[in-house]
Amino acid sequence: MVLRQITLSSIIAFSLALAAQQGIAQGTWHNKPTDSAHWSAINRAYFQVERIAPVSFTRTSDSSYLADFGRAAFATLELYNRCQENKSLHIRLGEKLEHGRIDREPGGSIRYQELKLEVVPEKESYQLGLEADKRNTLPVAIALPDTFPVLMPFRWVEISGAKGIEAGDLTQLAHFGQFDDNASAFTSSNEILNQVWELCRYSIKATTFCGYYVDGDRERIPYEADAYLNQLSHYAVDSEYSIARRTIGYFMQHPTWPTEWQLHVALMFWQDYMYTGNTELIEKHYECLKHKTLVALVREDGLISTASPAHDGRLMEALGFEDTTNRLRDIVDWPQPGGFGGVMGETDGFVFRPVNTVVNSFYYRNMVIMAEFARLLGKDDEALEFESRASQAKASINNLLFDRERGCYVDGLGTDHGSVHASMLPMAMGIVPEERKKDVAAHIKSRGMACSVYGAQYLLEALYNAYESNHALELMTATHDRSWYNMIRSGSTITMEAWDMKYKPNADWNHAWGAAPANIITRHLWGIRPLLPGFEKVIIQPQPGTLKHSTIEVPTIRGKITARLERSGPRLSRYSIVLPANMSGMFKVEAGSEVMVVFNGEEVLLSGGTIEMHPGLNVLEINQ
Repeated sequence: MVLRQITLSSIIAFSLALAAQQGIAQGTWHNKPTDSAHWSAINRAYFQVERIAPVSFTRTSDSSYLADFGRAAFATLELYNRCQENKSLHIRLGEKLEHGRIDREPGGSIRYQELKLEVVPEKESYQLGLEADKRNTLPVAIALPDTFPVLMPFRWVEISGAKGIEAGDLTQLAHFGQFDDNASAFTSSNEILNQVWELCRYSIKATTFCGYYVDGDRERIPYEADAYLNQLSHYAVDSEYSIARRTIGYFMQHPTWPTEWQLHVALMFWQDYMYTGNTELIEKHYECLKHKTLVALVREDGLISTASPAHDGRLMEALGFEDTTNRLRDIVDWPQPGGFGGVMGETDGFVFRPVNTVVNSFYYRNMVIMAEFARLLGKDDEALEFESRASQAKASINNLLFDRERGCYVDGLGTDHGSVHASMLPMAMGIVPEERKKDVAAHIKSRGMACSVYGAQYLLEALYNAYESNHALELMTATHDRSWYNMIRSGSTITMEAWDMKYKPNADWNHAWGAAPANIITRHLWGIRPLLPGFEKVIIQPQPGTLKHSTIEVPTIRGKITARLERSGPRLSRYSIVLPANMSGMFKVEAGSEVMVVFNGEEVLLSGGTIEMHPGLNVLEINQ
């Protein structure tokens, strides 16, 4: 029996755009909270509860049933008991199905729970009291509001020892942060890409249940790199900015140990500024943010190193560490070699040196961002200093860490090993000179998907920055075991922590840092990004690769951008783009293209490869 999935019950609405423009980290109730909406006074977060019915319900024996809710969600189960003959029910919940039954030993951090429900005479409705996980409820974890029941991610439910149970008797009480399912959309001529986008879009929604960006269900702790990737994808699928802002504030007092994770904080500030136009966080945390750039570790050559004598207790205190005996450690990618039962890790054989190319690529980008922030705050002298540091770091990376014979960057000073990470990060961060991009891109492509689901964010950014859209599309639509499709094939409905359990045996099935395509499709395949803060002006630079057609809806603080691509043959592309009334735009043609353009019915000459767009409908016919 197949039932229609029930979506939102009543949800409390508020204007996120107004909240972001006014510098408010949370919205305001327009109605009194109901049973299906929660306000957390502690986390200052909005939540919604969706009552979801099974998409399929199967009777597996005389007294056993299997329910499939379609997708995993952080939830508990509501059960209606029709038959008073039932004395007790055995209930199993899990994320993974194996041979038609819930896997009772799913491995890693994949969730499963079994409990016995004693039926009370004359009582018909029950909400399961699940057992809390010991690790993700430690004091360091993000606590859920007291009004929440214990939640665990599950898709499947088995009930045994029961009579008279029907599909309508089971409800998945799924908890989410406030999320608009209609805020974004994407379709294309590639069905695998469509499935990957939906997997990643839903992954962002499913993991909002804490009111902060957390690593997943194993720890429920915010980590800076996880949060940045989550933020990028969240902004691409919903115009909701308060979770990111709340998480940024958290990191100022709760840093984590990886060197590069500290260098992700400025990136989060930058995206918040560009997508909302809000300067409140910059003004509030500017002085502390300078420490997060690790500028204290700079050497004479303009590069930074955690081997610096300045990597001491004073720096750790400035970074926000309570225990100042802690020290940062370069991470590059995760897991690292040998970390989990001899698994090789995801660093492509990276050779760790005191001066690390990946670390310094992030550092360079931090200096660029801080120069802009300093100028924004009227600190012109500091802006010039950050600009100078950025220029010196860029020059040193290109002069000291580039192998001219092989056309790639090496892992660090003192090694000739050139991992994919050592080349993809300079490319992603805008360090590679235009004349080197072809060679560096060739090296990157030769390595394949030699990075984790986290590293894939920067690998794909690097490929699009090098105009290698076909290869990027191939990676996003691959079907081997290092692909997003492999997550779907494995049975997960939320992106996994790793490509496959064999690459990280303790991985979970609900890690938003694996959802990179949700933002890559928007920001790079379609090339839709804010050009001016708060989307006052948008840049659209499509690189659709081999796609024959595509549509997209992109939420912004000023309203929704909609766009359509239709191709007639290999050279002619027709774009229809609708911009909100309070937004202008720039359409940019892929670098190096010789093109003829008809814009709104008139042939135009390209100026610097760009066309100025106006609010409303813009139609471009491009022959290249």
